[in-house]
Amino acid sequence: MLVHEAMSTTILTIGPAHTLRQAAALMSARRIGAAVVLDPDAGGIGILTERDILNSVGLGQSPDTEPVHAHTTTDVVFATPAWSLEEAASAMAHGGFRHLIVLDGGEPVGVVSVRDIIRCWVPARRREHAPA
Repeated sequence: MLVHEAMSTTILTIGPAHTLRQAAALMSARRIGAAVVLDPDAGGIGILTERDILNSVGLGQSPDTEPVHAHTTTDVVFATPAWSLEEAASAMAHGGFRHLIVLDGGEPVGVVSVRDIIRCWVPARRREHAPA
């Protein structure tokens, strides 16, 4: 199975000047765990995850004033729609993260998460182990 079959094509794109509270509210409303951060001044595409927000709050920072750009990961590993789910899972395991931005032609077209991969793999495993 390929990344384009598992990824979410509903992408939340936010800017670097949003506050963490604004980002969290948008992520919560869409029931997603990561947002794509577009910041042309800082090199382009980054990612903000629910864990980034949690870490900031855990440090006592105010989500009402803390800007997204201060918590954005800019050293991002990107997937392509043609990657296998095994390649995506390997990249996640190697990098220690749970989301990959999927790029096609340099543009974000989706996000694939560990949850997306599991959702695809579990039914396939059931079929493999079903009695014939």
